[in-house]
Amino acid sequence: MPKMKTHRASAKRFKRTGSGQLKRFQAYKGHLTGKKSAKRVRSLRQSGTVSKSDMKRINQMIPK
Repeated sequence: MPKMKTHRASAKRFKRTGSGQLKRFQAYKGHLTGKKSAKRVRSLRQSGTVSKSDMKRINQMIPK
């Protein structure tokens, strides 16, 4: 059986933490930030973790 290939787009968007969770970045910060408040844009810089319901799908795209 051949090796599984990593889904390159997912590998660029998600990073695995030391405990095995997946770190993700916030959406809605790419452009059109002039109309958004400074507080909102600042908070969008923070990263989050992937929800449990999405973990299985993303783990298949990014094998260890």
